Amino acid sequence: MTELSIKLKIGNREYPMKVKPEDEERIRRAGKILNEKMKSYRDRFGIEDNQDLLAMVAFDCQVEKMKGEETMITTDESSLQQIQNINQLISESL
Repeated sequence: MTELSIKLKIGNREYPMKVKPEDEERIRRAGKILNEKMKSYRDRFGIEDNQDLLAMVAFDCQVEKMKGEETMITTDESSLQQIQNINQLISESL
């Protein structure tokens, strides 16, 4: 499968990259979200340095990722417990 050559602007820099066609929309959306978060931090805190803004956005993204992973683990554990309870009920009724 052939890859697309795109340029993604994050902050004031353009990043050339090659992406799979099926990933292009996701990658462009990710770049847009990064730029929006940088603008939000710039507006809220008056920070102009792009490196500081990117560091704050990276930190924010990592915290969100960790929260999502914790939620997924909790959900998996809860689902497993429910399955075990159902299996026990089935076994008892046989």
